[in-house]
Amino acid sequence: MNSHAQILADFRSQVTQLLQERDKEWEATRKLVEAGRLTTTLQRLIEEAQRADLPVAIRDAIALALGHAVATRIQDLPGPRLKELTGLPPTKAVRALCVWLGLVEAPASQWPVTSLRSDEVATFAQSHFNPFDLLLEADVASLLDLGAGDLSFDTELVEQYVAPLHQRQRELILHAIDRLQPGSKLGGPLHPERERLNGLRSRTGLSFQFYGSHDMFGLGELDQAGKLAPRYTIATCWAPATPTFAYEPTRLSEPIITQELQRTKGQFRQISYSGEPALEVQHGDRALLFPPWKFEIRGPLALLDLLSRRGSLCVLGAVDTQVFWEILAQLLEDDRYRPANQPFTADNLPTTFGEVFERLSRLAIGETVNLADCAPFRRQIPRVLPLLPSQESSYRFRSVQIRRGAVFPGMPASSTARRFSDMVEETPPWMVVLVPE
Repeated sequence: MNSHAQILADFRSQVTQLLQERDKEWEATRKLVEAGRLTTTLQRLIEEAQRADLPVAIRDAIALALGHAVATRIQDLPGPRLKELTGLPPTKAVRALCVWLGLVEAPASQWPVTSLRSDEVATFAQSHFNPFDLLLEADVASLLDLGAGDLSFDTELVEQYVAPLHQRQRELILHAIDRLQPGSKLGGPLHPERERLNGLRSRTGLSFQFYGSHDMFGLGELDQAGKLAPRYTIATCWAPATPTFAYEPTRLSEPIITQELQRTKGQFRQISYSGEPALEVQHGDRALLFPPWKFEIRGPLALLDLLSRRGSLCVLGAVDTQVFWEILAQLLEDDRYRPANQPFTADNLPTTFGEVFERLSRLAIGETVNLADCAPFRRQIPRVLPLLPSQESSYRFRSVQIRRGAVFPGMPASSTARRFSDMVEETPPWMVVLVPE
């Protein structure tokens, strides 16, 4: 077990290394320590520290060093504590913590957006096996990972692309979002290890931010603070959650969904576990515990809407069978694929999807097909998330590719995707690559 002094020393070292690579963010912190804004800044720092995946000793040290956010002047802060925490004098120490905890207030234009047109992205997707290679070709190498979990995909992505981008004097911008509360006792292996998180934060040639305890459908606060780009070259979601995206609320009524959840998952109820809310699911003779929102149903329309707003190229990886067919139903033109209040089952999938089911079921592992070659896809997909100013109420995808399998040669993947090969009872998952119009 690391001593308190060693934990502080490691944190100081990480802060120093980060500052060497964050010149723009450092300059943007000047306004945050002005007299009129200092107390608010201190409060926000303490709040972000509580959310961040940091040792308890560091969280407590930050709260103490920031005087519990009651100071109105830098001179009122405990300088020795700030020095011990960051190795810097008070003003620079507070500014350094602003950079470390991602408080830098800057317009969204802080994050460049690719100038590639959707037809150019679609051409690339059709001609390249690995969609993530777009990061090497686009004028901006940026990726948003939604539901990032243990950051295993992000680590593989960084190992594969940072070095070649660095050789071209370019930086990889990687932002990861996950709803799990850092430090929660729920979620188990889906929490990122601290060593992995710190390694990504300190990697040369990488602009990385991880936002834990953030619902992917509630990013307004991060947007307003300029922490996210309005659009990324690639937006991805690995192993879209079941049952969150396994039922479409515009197709299935709430009683039907609840009935299906109880039939397939077991009885469930909200409880308190070790002082935090949790969902208890009775699975046979075992009681399983999950985060309280585990059975919140958003449906594929919400996921597709979010991806279409955030990515010039969108990749869904390791999509399990139930989520896949519910997504596919929303991508195809004919209403026959979206029967009201009829949950999809192994028995009705062949009749509901007909030739599309036959064609896709024959795909070999690693094989790809254009959805347009199977059936017409939707010309107007309804937006179900709040509309932005001047945004149309519907949208479409220019290109949709379906690929069978969880992992593919030369392509980064998540730990969940890599576990599919060991799940002998699971049918092979799918990858869906989409280009919004």
